[in-house]
Amino acid sequence: MDKLCVFLVDDHQLFREGLKLLLSNLDFVGEVKMASSGTELLEALETELPDVVFMDIEMPGLNGIETTLAALEKFPELRIIALSMYGEEEYYTKMIQAGVKGFILKNSSIGEVENAMVNVVEGRNYFSQEIVASLVSNLKGHKKAPVQGGLSEREAEVLLHICKGLSNKEIADTLFLSKRTVDKHRENLLLKTGSKNTAGLVMYAIQCGIIEL
Repeated sequence: MDKLCVFLVDDHQLFREGLKLLLSNLDFVGEVKMASSGTELLEALETELPDVVFMDIEMPGLNGIETTLAALEKFPELRIIALSMYGEEEYYTKMIQAGVKGFILKNSSIGEVENAMVNVVEGRNYFSQEIVASLVSNLKGHKKAPVQGGLSEREAEVLLHICKGLSNKEIADTLFLSKRTVDKHRENLLLKTGSKNTAGLVMYAIQCGIIEL
C-alpha cells in the first residue's frame, strides 16, 4: 500500500493533534493534514484530495453531515470515515445515508482506526461493532415499506449475501454468477432502495424485515 494522505476534521485541537500523532506513527500513513471546520475542509479539497478523511459529526458551522454531503456531491470518490462519541446515536443513520465509508467511535483503539483505514482504502466499508449494534437496535423499531415494485428474486438473494458481508466476487462464486452480473445487481439495489453504500443496503434490509440480526 502506498503512503496515504489523511485529513482530520474536528473542532477540538487537542483531539486533532493526538490523532495526528498516532496516525503519523503508522507505516502506511504519509501526510496528515487537519481542519477545524467543515468549511476549511471543503476549501482544502479544491486543491488536493486526500486518501481518507476522518470527519467529526458535531462541529460549529457546517456539521459533519452537511460537510459530508457537500464534499461527496463534488468529489464522490472521497473516502470518509465518521468519528462519533457515545450519545450521538441520532446521527448514525444520517451519516451513513450521507455516504460515509466507515464509522468509528472516538474512543477506539489505534488498531481499530488502522483497520478502518485499510478497509475503506481497499474498497470496503468499516463500522465498529458498537455502531452496528446501536444501528440494529434503533432500526428494528422503525419499520420501512419495501420499495415500490419490490426486488426481483435474484436481487433479494444478492442483498441477503451483501448483508452477510460477502464481497461481489464471493457472492458471484456462491450463486454461480459472473462478478459483472453481481456488480449490476448491487448497482440496481442501490438505485431501487435509494442507498449510497453497503451499509445503506443493510439498513434497508433490517427496516423492511428482509433480515433479522
